[in-house]
Amino acid sequence: METPGSQSSLHRANLERVVRAVRTAGSLTQAEIARTTGLSAATVSNIVRELKEGGTVEVTPTSSGGRRARSVSLSGDAGIVVGVDFGHTHLRVAVGNLAHRVLAEEAEPLDVDASAAQGLDRAEHLVKRLIKDAGIDPGKIIGVGLGVPGPIDVETGTLGSTAILPGWAGTNPRDELASRLSVPVHVDNDANLGALGELVWGAGRGAADLAYIKVASGVGAGLVINGQIYRGPGGTAGEIGHITLDESGPVCRCGNRGCLETFTAARYVLPLLHSAHGADLTVARMVQLAREGDPGCRRVISDVGRHIGSGVANLCNLLNPSRIVLGGDLADSGELVLAPIRESVSRYAIPSAARQLEVVPGALGGRAEVLGALALVLSEMGDSTLLDAPVPA
Repeated sequence: METPGSQSSLHRANLERVVRAVRTAGSLTQAEIARTTGLSAATVSNIVRELKEGGTVEVTPTSSGGRRARSVSLSGDAGIVVGVDFGHTHLRVAVGNLAHRVLAEEAEPLDVDASAAQGLDRAEHLVKRLIKDAGIDPGKIIGVGLGVPGPIDVETGTLGSTAILPGWAGTNPRDELASRLSVPVHVDNDANLGALGELVWGAGRGAADLAYIKVASGVGAGLVINGQIYRGPGGTAGEIGHITLDESGPVCRCGNRGCLETFTAARYVLPLLHSAHGADLTVARMVQLAREGDPGCRRVISDVGRHIGSGVANLCNLLNPSRIVLGGDLADSGELVLAPIRESVSRYAIPSAARQLEVVPGALGGRAEVLGALALVLSEMGDSTLLDAPVPA
């Protein structure tokens, strides 16, 4: 039994600090581990050697600043995590290991009107098929991250009534998927997972405070404060789509008028272009036409950017993030949407906050949410689980 403050308890705490740093970042050099944890280089070297001998981490040669270094990552044999992302029109599943390597990934169309049971059945089938095809032992699965396009009650895990998937409102997708797969499931909304994905793998790397803005069938923001997702006590933080821009504007699905969403979301924006481009126009196609010079599509995207910028300016004034990452298909329009966002931020945000803000497109595209689901499992799992796991044969 370890006594608090004893040498053994201090050593255990240092082991967990190193494992946590590597687990969060995916891979770090020993010098980076020392900076992240505050431990001395000698202590880090000894701990890494111990963790390597125990099968918890693997060490590979690399370079840092032109010098030879050793990269430390969690062992590929230490466990498997699964990400499941439900979108307005798709289901995407990814399987990865604890070294942040994606081992398998696949997406398929999803009928937006499908019931929760039908959607979860398809997720179960796709997860099991990917695990089997990759030759992975199901017993190595540590957990599943699940993303859904709507607010999640952090205490009960139920999906709120404003969810875009109408057949899912009031359900508990976390518990229902856990019962199907017999592993722990962690659930969050798609904007938060997009933020996590970009923070760990994409355009958010190196930023401690950022907002990931996803514009699709709805509009949401994933907020990162001091390197952690901020959800709020009820799990609804980041509902930027329901900031009021015009009290006399269109009626929003939330019941209010003139919400940001009613000026930017696909369901409201695309009909503006139906007369010129048909009713089957998608955001991706609109972006493509705009990049090719279509004046109507360029105008609509510019207007959307200005409106998003108004919402971002409010975020700047309240939270003062250092970076805004724009996700979803709209991000592919590049400066056609980013420049108007910056213009609105410059006009409406406090000057000091606007000057410090960087507005960039997401680097992961449609994969941001499913990779964020993998990162969610990695962030929720305990370090003791890895330290106490048996050494692989």
